[in-house]
Amino acid sequence: MLLNRRSFAAGAAAAALLPLTARRASAAAPVRLVVPFPPGGAVDQAGRLLAERLGPILDANVVVENVGGAGGMAGIGQVAKAAPDGTVLGLAPVATLVTNKYLYSKLPYDPDKDLKALSRVVTGTLLCVVGAERARERGWNSLADLVTWSKANPEKTFMGSSGIGQSSHLMLELLNKQAGVQIVHVPYRGGGPAITDLLGGRIDLMFDVIPALMPHVQAGAFVPLAVASADRIPQLPDVPSMKEQTALNLGNVDIQSWLAVVVPVATPDDIAARLHAAVVKAATDPEMKRRIEPAGYTVVTDPSITVLKEHIARENPVWEGIVRISGAKLD
Repeated sequence: MLLNRRSFAAGAAAAALLPLTARRASAAAPVRLVVPFPPGGAVDQAGRLLAERLGPILDANVVVENVGGAGGMAGIGQVAKAAPDGTVLGLAPVATLVTNKYLYSKLPYDPDKDLKALSRVVTGTLLCVVGAERARERGWNSLADLVTWSKANPEKTFMGSSGIGQSSHLMLELLNKQAGVQIVHVPYRGGGPAITDLLGGRIDLMFDVIPALMPHVQAGAFVPLAVASADRIPQLPDVPSMKEQTALNLGNVDIQSWLAVVVPVATPDDIAARLHAAVVKAATDPEMKRRIEPAGYTVVTDPSITVLKEHIARENPVWEGIVRISGAKLD
């Protein structure tokens, strides 16, 4: 399992240095897969693995285009405004389709009216990690230890997130409110730059998706304190879950952060159906599952566009409640 995690991280890092395209020439029009964060983070890793498999299925060159900014909304906004001809796809985090509706009074696009979500591809919870050196210095062996120290030293603990309004940011706001602590939020344009600063000791902790953090946990650079799901996860069976954080008023928290492929809403039904089938086939490819699941993501797909639309409708009140409890408002 350790070899799989390292192979996953190394492959993703190498891919981030070069444009990603299907490996053979094709008569079909090139396809852009917009990843709304910089190279190196977990969303980028998932996008590159997906694009590698979409190319042969679509018989087209599939190019990953990283468009960071505005907590993922800059890139997904480009997809919403793209020509609806099947040549531009977006890899959308749950925040860009659901959560941001409750964080902002106005968005650069309407997730329900400007986009057509095809299928989810992966899901996973968040992991709370701290730098190993900082953990030793401050005696942070548990999430409760971190909270106790931060209460005694208000606004001296700094947490990086993958962007304003992302699930990592909301988890911090929940922690601050429910545990009565004052941890300072430091937003980045994606998880990759935040991880770099955590490795360098410029911030103290992160809540982020597990694939991006796991290699550093395995290397001993990060110490995992908790997962944001209700239950423990098989990849890190010794790390406590939220259900075990009742003393911090977090016992009812269960964060699941998924990614879905989207296209402009005006994309014709026949093109959308063809792309949906291709995305599902790519995501469920055995090699994709082999490389991504040991690192902390779980492959998940939707049998139809309608099913995903219904799922998003059910997610709306869940994330609205999380935003309300957190007290976060971004404009």
